[in-house]
Amino acid sequence: MAGHDDRVLARDELHGHNSQPSAFFPSRREFLSTLAALGVSTIVPSAASAAQASLAGNKPRLIDVHHHFSPPFYGKETGGRAFSYGMGDRRMLQWTPEASLAEMDKGGVECAILSLTTPAVWFGDLQADRSLARRCNEYAAQLVSDHPGRFGFFAAVPLPDTEGSLREITYALDTLKADGIGLLTSYDAKWPGDPAFAAVFEELNRRKAVVYFHPTAPSCCRDLIPSVPPPYIEFPHDTTRAVMSLLYSGSLARLRGVRFIFSHAGGTIPMLASRIAGLAHDPVMAEKVPDGVEYELKRLHYDIANSANRPAMSALMNLVPVSQIVFGSDYPFFPIGLTAMGMTNLGLVAPDLQAIGRDNAIGLFSRLKA
Repeated sequence: MAGHDDRVLARDELHGHNSQPSAFFPSRREFLSTLAALGVSTIVPSAASAAQASLAGNKPRLIDVHHHFSPPFYGKETGGRAFSYGMGDRRMLQWTPEASLAEMDKGGVECAILSLTTPAVWFGDLQADRSLARRCNEYAAQLVSDHPGRFGFFAAVPLPDTEGSLREITYALDTLKADGIGLLTSYDAKWPGDPAFAAVFEELNRRKAVVYFHPTAPSCCRDLIPSVPPPYIEFPHDTTRAVMSLLYSGSLARLRGVRFIFSHAGGTIPMLASRIAGLAHDPVMAEKVPDGVEYELKRLHYDIANSANRPAMSALMNLVPVSQIVFGSDYPFFPIGLTAMGMTNLGLVAPDLQAIGRDNAIGLFSRLKA
């Protein structure tokens, strides 16, 4: 957009180039040589060893806002329902804090903001889901305490249970000092702009909370194409549905205090933004989006997990300024180095790499400003 053309990827650089490494998991040599060539080793340091980093005068600098964890009791308490999409269940069940820290050190991450992946803590049992949210949040808070400076966390709440969610927001933010609240893009057949969730969002707005959305597959669309797992298509589309729900319910215009983060470069929002804005001339819609569609989309934050490639980043950076983009890895589903290396292949200038990799997150989380 106007005002940051110099930061946007040049059009001729987007054709005929493959931004992903030749292998799905980049080698350490490829990762380090790419960083050295672009002169950003002070942003993403050597992953070879702590001693090597020390010799170079560097330390891990990235802040990962899309980093999953799984408490040891989580899989058992959910009775096998927690990992129901046929992807990544083994990785989540085998997750440990030590594995995260080792991957963070290898990938140059100083601090990871932990969150549960879908379906988080809502399974339709009111009391059990409230208890699960509490236990998961206390477990995450203990990790933060045990590893100072390495972890933060988005607290889980048992939406669509309004009373339980309000209670957990109070406890998580006031007592556990969570960095924000983690939500899913939909709950059964309802998206975040639904009036059923209004009380929860009003409280988050009052607190000026950071709200992180992780995508899921809504009940309507989990088996649309039986041979295609929902994370491939439905997750990014549900992110778009969540944004649209907040937009056209008037929630984004009303909830000025909430700082929203959406995963995976906003799903399909960057590609559809102009279409959405062009169709938004209905007077009823204009009342709900008085400042315009693009204004609202530009003030949201977007992580780049699984999106650090030229097509996705070109679309995103032509929609929003660099100040709204944050680093995310989607670990343990993907190695941190995949996104870290992808960032360095985008032709971005050093200040933009610094902003995306670190500075923008520091602006969102008070824990990181100390």
